[in-house]
Amino acid sequence: MDIDIRVMTIEDYDKVYALWKTIGGFGLRSMDDSREGIARFLKRNPTTSMTAWDGDKLIGAILCGHDGRRGCLYHVCVRKGYRRHGVGKAMVVACMKALQEEQITNVSLIAFTRNDIGNAFWNRIGWTERKDLNYYDFILNKENITAFIEEE
Repeated sequence: MDIDIRVMTIEDYDKVYALWKTIGGFGLRSMDDSREGIARFLKRNPTTSMTAWDGDKLIGAILCGHDGRRGCLYHVCVRKGYRRHGVGKAMVVACMKALQEEQITNVSLIAFTRNDIGNAFWNRIGWTERKDLNYYDFILNKENITAFIEEE
């Protein structure tokens, strides 16, 4: 399998969004994951988000950004049928290299507890589940609604 890992651009949005819609258990936010929301994210983080391609077929994507101190991975996904072939890991490595080039030394991510496939992936590639902190949210715009993609 000859997989091409590329930096994500806004031109990839339609294919990335279509891929997200195929991932069971995935949560998409009405504002943050809109074309405008992703364009804003990519403008702030132009070199750190990645896509994976098999020819002209999009098979994976990761939103990756940082605040100048800590990097964060969002919406990590690989198309069914391409999982467990190193695609996810290759994208993660590309994101980590891009973050290192921007002198970021620590990276985190959030995985839903019910995301068995995702949690198994992160454990398998050496990430550590933190038990020493609590994660908090404060919603600034209640119109930014999360819709969950149903399992097939």
